[in-house]
Amino acid sequence: METVKFKTTIKCSGCVATVTPYLNEAVGENNWQVDTQSPDKILTVNTADKTKENEVVQKLQQAGYKAEKIS
Repeated sequence: METVKFKTTIKCSGCVATVTPYLNEAVGENNWQVDTQSPDKILTVNTADKTKENEVVQKLQQAGYKAEKIS
């Protein structure tokens, strides 16, 4: 399992509720979390599949949010 982090535009619990079905579809329930207290609103995704990184970004765009992978 690998941890991938993204800087996002997810700002609050309402935003988290909006993206939940999209992220659950992309990487599965309980495989992601958003730190809305962080200035960069960090989304942490646990995945064994590197190809999921692009899918996470695409799903967030479908939900109306932006994500940028950080190292």
